[in-house]
Amino acid sequence: MNQRLARIAVLAAVFVCAACGLVYELALVALGSYLIGDTVGQASIVLSVMVFAMGVGALLAKPLQRRAEAAFAGIEIALALLGGLSVLLLYAAFAWLSLYIPVLVVIALVLGLLIGAEIPLLMVLLQRIRRQDAGSAVADLFAADYVGALLGGLAFPFVLLPVFGQIRGALLVGALNAIVGLGLVLTVFGKKLARHTRTILSVGAIAVTVVLVTTFALAGRFELSARQALYADPVVHAERTPYQVTTLPATTR
Repeated sequence: MNQRLARIAVLAAVFVCAACGLVYELALVALGSYLIGDTVGQASIVLSVMVFAMGVGALLAKPLQRRAEAAFAGIEIALALLGGLSVLLLYAAFAWLSLYIPVLVVIALVLGLLIGAEIPLLMVLLQRIRRQDAGSAVADLFAADYVGALLGGLAFPFVLLPVFGQIRGALLVGALNAIVGLGLVLTVFGKKLARHTRTILSVGAIAVTVVLVTTFALAGRFELSARQALYADPVVHAERTPYQVTTLPATTR
């Protein structure tokens, strides 16, 4: 692949990764708003924890820069798994464990660490294609990152949430995350990876995608069970509107 196409591929990956990352953030905020109702509090917890963790993740990525190709693919696979399952895990924590806030903080922290490690590694990958002035490279990366965040921010409330719902929307984005991360590394930097590394990453991405797709198929059944766990009486009707989720349990007394 020539340098121009390789750079476009890296910036496209930045674009998609930024969109996926913002969807994960919005999904956590929206779920807390639906389940707890404290939108300001939930947004503050998610955003503050994730932004802090992103800074820490950027620092922790320094030792990974020598093997940036494999590290980036591995981070995207892990991010796809946790981000894709995040809403489902939090729903379960709320419905059955009464541990919503602690689990939320842990998930937001780990997601932030993984997202924060992306940009330093992508910067290294971009520079390995063709060295350029640091200011220009940063400008290219952040332009793609911010535009991708715009897409993710608009796609979540206007496409993913009304069409797929919270659980399935996050799962779909997680699968996209895994495919893009591995696809970039194998197509652009595959020759720089050892054969066993390519095999491990490919198997990991396939396994994560299978888990997400299977969960996507079972998400409706899970949501019914989790919703029922919140009420003593049988739930006879549930409806999602653009503003709220309305649940109507039967009256047995």
